[in-house]
Amino acid sequence: MDNWDEIRTAFQVARMGTVSGAADVLGVHHATVIRHIDALEGRLGVKLFQRHARGYTPTEAGEDLMRVAKATDDQFGQLEGRIKGQGRSMEGELVVTSLETMAPVMVPLLSEFQQAHPDIIVRYLTGTRLFRLEYGEAHVALRAGPAPEELDNVVQALGRLPVGLFASPDYIARHGRPESIEDLAQHRFVGPDEERSRVPYSKWMTAHVARSQVMFRTMDWYATEVAVVAGAGIGFLPVWAQRAHPELVEVIPRDEDWSGPLWLVTHVDLHRTHKVQTFLSFLKDRAPDWSMA
Repeated sequence: MDNWDEIRTAFQVARMGTVSGAADVLGVHHATVIRHIDALEGRLGVKLFQRHARGYTPTEAGEDLMRVAKATDDQFGQLEGRIKGQGRSMEGELVVTSLETMAPVMVPLLSEFQQAHPDIIVRYLTGTRLFRLEYGEAHVALRAGPAPEELDNVVQALGRLPVGLFASPDYIARHGRPESIEDLAQHRFVGPDEERSRVPYSKWMTAHVARSQVMFRTMDWYATEVAVVAGAGIGFLPVWAQRAHPELVEVIPRDEDWSGPLWLVTHVDLHRTHKVQTFLSFLKDRAPDWSMA
């Protein structure tokens, strides 16, 4: 049957016995109920109800249709219950996205969260692409830079992405360590291949480092980290890079302009689900530790 609304209306008329009773249950005007019944009878070519002063009584054909309609209505009710139950469950997929540079801190946190909720399947998607939350591509996105402005998204501040300027001992042994910002003019750098990069420190780097000094250019944070560790030049890295590479030397004091704000982004349709709220609370509890080197 193409129109479930008409069958549902007929089911409520049979259950309540009157047009007004069905209209109250369905929250529609009584004229809508009559129109649905007339259309359904016209489509089937049979009378489904006997009309009388006290209301409507199903015919034999009407009884047959009502039995099927009741079974279908019960199944919809069970399905609704299961779906609502899933909203409170801690199982299924949790899809989280971020810049790949956040992987060193996000992966341990996601692992810890999964240990607390072992039925969760974690999908951690990294990269510069903005995943479309409105299309269900992710439950939670961690984004850096200007506050996201997409409609129907819930945006919450989560501190800043801390960045420092690092060099390897090998690089310092060969080229020395800069003692001031002015000394940077004598050094080699690892930096973005795009001259007009959107990373927070880009403007500062443009103002203090000539493009010709960026002798090793990359397209992502991971390659930048590997190049700095290998001694290819001085480069900007998240401060937690020193956890994996304690030999790295932070060559000059950090500047606030190097870091950018972090945002937790969720779509309004999923923001209040139990799974997403539980993960957001978990993440916020641990966010203050991210700036520790």
